[in-house]
Amino acid sequence: MAGFLDNFCWPEFECIDWGESRNTIASIVAGVLFFTGWWIIIVAAVVYPTNKDMNHAFHTCGVMSTIAFFMINAMSNGQVQGDGYSEGCLGRTGARIWLFIGFKLMFGSLIASMWILFGTYVVPKANVYPGLAVLLQNALIFFSSLIYKFGRTEELCA
Repeated sequence: MAGFLDNFCWPEFECIDWGESRNTIASIVAGVLFFTGWWIIIVAAVVYPTNKDMNHAFHTCGVMSTIAFFMINAMSNGQVQGDGYSEGCLGRTGARIWLFIGFKLMFGSLIASMWILFGTYVVPKANVYPGLAVLLQNALIFFSSLIYKFGRTEELCA
């Protein structure tokens, strides 16, 4: 089950020639999404500065997503697949464990932000914007991590 998408070929768009600018475009899009996520939560923290309107502990989800972003993107795809990577703490197995923990943190933060939105703001019928800001921040960091991790690969199909 570990490599079930190894032979999957993404569709080629003939009208767009990514060529050498693929890594640049993926990096810029991921950076804009990451920046936008943090910008939304900073605006929410400025608009709702009291702990009553927006609990300051809710920022923990964004911090954990950011840590997971760096954990996920610290490993190259070659290290996870084991292409010439044997040194390190546990070699390929250690890289896969590190990536798995990063994805667990990312999904945990995303689920916690949904819980914050619905449990704290939607169900009690309070002002929804702070909870929506927490959810949007974590969702944008999640998507930026995926774009940066999987959008920068050079070889889609052999």
